[in-house]
Amino acid sequence: MNLHALKLFYETAVRGGVTKAAEALHISQPAVTAQIRNLEHELGITLLVSHGRGVQLTEAGELLYGYAAKLFALEKEMDARLNDYRSGQLGKLKIAATYLPANYVLPAIMASYKQQYEHVELTLTTANSQSVYSLLLHYEAELAVIGGSKEAPAGIVREELMEDELWFVVPSSHRLANASVDLKEMMKEPFILREEGSSTRDKLFALCKLHNVEPPKVGLQFNGLGETIRAVTSGYGAIFVSAMEVSEPVRQGTVARVHVQGVQLTNPIALYSRAGEELSPAAHTFKAFMKHRMPFVLKP
Repeated sequence: MNLHALKLFYETAVRGGVTKAAEALHISQPAVTAQIRNLEHELGITLLVSHGRGVQLTEAGELLYGYAAKLFALEKEMDARLNDYRSGQLGKLKIAATYLPANYVLPAIMASYKQQYEHVELTLTTANSQSVYSLLLHYEAELAVIGGSKEAPAGIVREELMEDELWFVVPSSHRLANASVDLKEMMKEPFILREEGSSTRDKLFALCKLHNVEPPKVGLQFNGLGETIRAVTSGYGAIFVSAMEVSEPVRQGTVARVHVQGVQLTNPIALYSRAGEELSPAAHTFKAFMKHRMPFVLKP
């Protein structure tokens, strides 16, 4: 069936005449008439008959009109949904993040984003930096937000969002609480470390290598950030973490900083995506929204 001819027939039936349909569609009246006659010839039935100054549907025309109305309503809905997708108002977005941004940055941003883009389906996966890179490269995430790394593997592009300080932290009752010591002294303490692949763990061991200091004894190892902080709060060990992660416990006095002389490291938080690939509309809108919201989310 010629869908263009069907559309002309439908518009003629809706408007009650060939002339009105031709005016609405900005084509000539003879062209409309010819297309409808061709459709009738193709189907082997009469669809319209003259009625006064307009036209009237035959029984066959009424039947076809019912189906045409459903078809063009679906076409209109399809156009609307595709427009929503193109504008970033509709779609699915998978995000992968390391523990710092997943816990302290993204929740507030994602909640605010959903209030404005309610039909975008957001999924957040939390893992260490190596696993997050893998998720991105294997198309299991479209965007990644990683804390701690200053580089990107081949095939990934990086855009820095902010930097946070890195702190040494101990229980508030610890002998080094609020003290100023050198790195060698600090490394004599048993440390609570994250799993291998964690950027802060890698950074701590790189710091020891740079200063030719023996790395710390691994007292405990956890895969999660919360468990690490709770262990120190309970009175054991030292940790090396982003200030954002422990600023509240430090303010409350449940843990305390140790000021290590000559060590001033920062923990960058950056956005990553696959190189040479266009982001989906939903990813574009989320990226712009996140960059706009970052100062408000991180404001003390």
